[in-house]
Amino acid sequence: MKNTTAIGLDVQKSKILAEKLNTLLGNYSVFYQNVRGYHWNIKGDKFFELHAKFEELYNDLLLKIDEVAERILTLGYAPNHRYSDYNKVSSVVESAEVSDGEKAVRDILESFKTIIGLQRELLDLSDDANDEGTNALMSDYIREQEKLVWMYSAFSS
Repeated sequence: MKNTTAIGLDVQKSKILAEKLNTLLGNYSVFYQNVRGYHWNIKGDKFFELHAKFEELYNDLLLKIDEVAERILTLGYAPNHRYSDYNKVSSVVESAEVSDGEKAVRDILESFKTIIGLQRELLDLSDDANDEGTNALMSDYIREQEKLVWMYSAFSS
């Protein structure tokens, strides 16, 4: 079966999925570093609350970065690992030093909007490729992140 990968998926569809997953990986990596910066630089009366929440978020993003990279490998392709590659594909913009909690939360919400959109595209692609592994991963991420969007939005209200 020349036209299928080691896990039985169409080679061409797997390649497209791996490319889109590398785009997601780049966005996650920039988002992760932004949140680390928010965690390090946050100031003000909500310092303790936001400092802890940002640490939770960057730890979760780090886990997702690893899972996405491993999914790319499972599909038979190589995950990008250089920030120069990430910056080329990322729609999440690098943040300058942000010490204002409200600004950091707005940036986080904007990043989630981008990430969730990419994951919805991956849902469609993985459905078309009959790739249940990628599909389940994206579905789980979207569900978790939609709740985080609600929570961060409630904080900003």
